[in-house]
Amino acid sequence: MHPFQDFDRSAFYNIMRSGGIGEINEELNLLEYASIKEKDVYTGALLMKKAGLVHKPKDKLNFFKAGRIRFETGFLSDSTNVEYHFLRLTIQEHAPNIVKYRGQLGNDTRYIQKYFKNLTSVVRQAVVDYSKTSKVLRPEDL
Repeated sequence: MHPFQDFDRSAFYNIMRSGGIGEINEELNLLEYASIKEKDVYTGALLMKKAGLVHKPKDKLNFFKAGRIRFETGFLSDSTNVEYHFLRLTIQEHAPNIVKYRGQLGNDTRYIQKYFKNLTSVVRQAVVDYSKTSKVLRPEDL
């Protein structure tokens, strides 16, 4: 039995915002043993974030592809989940054009604006923090 208690969303969002490869790997290890419905989405988001931090182009592409598959699998299981739209927006906004993962930016932005109030306080705070530096999601839109 792994010493996994509750998944810490706050820690997850801190890592998504400014975590390094080591922190991402630790979080991925925790998620491996997690029994939460968001597991694929969080794992996929972390892998795509990691893709932006590794140096070899082949590794970048492999992490992004693997992350995208995991993320989209989880996303499709609950496509009305506002948090999933937020995570996808954060990934899309920073994804390089070559991976062609920017097609839902407008839809995700509008969806988050419409359902922002439905988010948990931890995720709402992550959205607010993100909106301060985002080019598509502004604090005054929330």
